[in-house]
Amino acid sequence: MNRAFRLRSFALLLIASSPALAHDTWFQREAQDAAGRWTLWLGTGNQYPVLETPLAVEALQLAGCRQADEATQTLQPLRALDQALQLRTPPAAGGLSCWAQSLPFELELPPEKITLYLKEINASAAVQASWAGMRARGLPWKERYAKHARIELTGPRARRAAAPGLAMDAVPLGEPAGWRRGDTGSFQLLRDGQPLAGLAVEFRHERAPMGFWRITDAQGRVQTRLPLAGRWVLRGTDLRLSSERPDTWDSRFVTLAFDVADSAVQPDQNASSLSSNARSANHSAASTAMAAEPPTNTPRW
Repeated sequence: MNRAFRLRSFALLLIASSPALAHDTWFQREAQDAAGRWTLWLGTGNQYPVLETPLAVEALQLAGCRQADEATQTLQPLRALDQALQLRTPPAAGGLSCWAQSLPFELELPPEKITLYLKEINASAAVQASWAGMRARGLPWKERYAKHARIELTGPRARRAAAPGLAMDAVPLGEPAGWRRGDTGSFQLLRDGQPLAGLAVEFRHERAPMGFWRITDAQGRVQTRLPLAGRWVLRGTDLRLSSERPDTWDSRFVTLAFDVADSAVQPDQNASSLSSNARSANHSAASTAMAAEPPTNTPRW
């Protein structure tokens, strides 16, 4: 199977595999070996934390890791599993930032799925108005999109800075040792290294059935209280009309996976994702904690 065919097959799978369209791509940590190398999964799913589709190796445009002030090192693909691409980090004695960026894909979205897609990414009023004008002219939805994923592996000597070369980034700010349950987390969203203002980002927890939205300020920054210990993902989609291709949309999806510790206890760095039974047992408590969060800046939908 040639590379072009595999890339197109991967893009079509993202469209057809689920009723939802805003498929996010994120990292999930699995284990750290005696040499300090992490095993990571990189995949795509309808809703965090369930990975459904691996990101094809051929689709990787950029993949790297960095610790403290050291140079970027390679994030090595190992094998494609049913639901994710397995990768291995370089050895690390402490905290590590890793990231990946896909090649761009092009698609034409079926008309019946556009409203759902815009709702899932919390599209701005300006985007909705632009699409209404295009629809009135009988134009199809054509889009060129790319995925950007980042994960923070907590520990000493962590470096929280923009990932070199990443076209869209979510940078955690503040204490490098990691957050505790109840802390306020701060983040900055960047596009081509510049602050991205007015972007809707959603925070999702591994045990909660719903997330909550925040909007970045003029400096691309956003803050939120983190009410639960465990694994989190920040997700956002920057969707805009192309400056190069008339009547075509450009989108960049970004995720940031990170851990929140329970009180003074660090999260179990070698634990895999919760089983479905464990997730169900914690469902009620997680729902209560998430529901207590203020809904967001004024919702767009």
